[in-house]
Amino acid sequence: MNIELERVLPQEIEKRSFEIITEELGDTPLVPGTEPIVKRCIHTSADFDYARNLVFSEGAVERALEAIRGGASIVTDTQMGKSGINKKRLAKYGGDVYCFMSDEDVAQQAKECGTTRAVASMEKAAKLDGRLIFAIGNAPTALVHLYELAESGILKPELIIGVPVGFVNVVQSKELILQLEDTPHIVAQGRKGGSNIAACICNALIYMLD
Repeated sequence: MNIELERVLPQEIEKRSFEIITEELGDTPLVPGTEPIVKRCIHTSADFDYARNLVFSEGAVERALEAIRGGASIVTDTQMGKSGINKKRLAKYGGDVYCFMSDEDVAQQAKECGTTRAVASMEKAAKLDGRLIFAIGNAPTALVHLYELAESGILKPELIIGVPVGFVNVVQSKELILQLEDTPHIVAQGRKGGSNIAACICNALIYMLD
């Protein structure tokens, strides 16, 4: 069998990938200003469903960019998500990336309260000073608790990225975030998502500032 490979220099692979994504999207309608985020999600997953299932609240991208430019930090619900975010580029604007899931005090609080580490880690994050963006790619319980904290006025996130993946309470947790009228959000409706998607949305926003 004769298989013809496309000749692409290593440093040109990402550029060529985005060209292919743009070509294959064709006339698929995207919300103006969200294109770099949608395309990076597709680039990360090779899944064109993100052109249809990503929901952006009004002004979410602009609010997030302004927050990052102003030194906002990012809180994730997994170490994988944290590791995937470009911390060096974020630090240029004064922000940091946090994940408290492995902290001993979080594990202890979860045990004492009979809840998940994800919930306890959101409680800890809510006590941080400064502007915060939350990137949730794994734990729907974290997303549900963020909804509760935001709805009650205890927490005022600059942005909630709600893209947990899975089957149990995943869809429901995302629908709760979509109900937050005063909290900017980016949500992947349905079951798809993941820590890699949460990280790539963060990176897309950071890269949009360059």
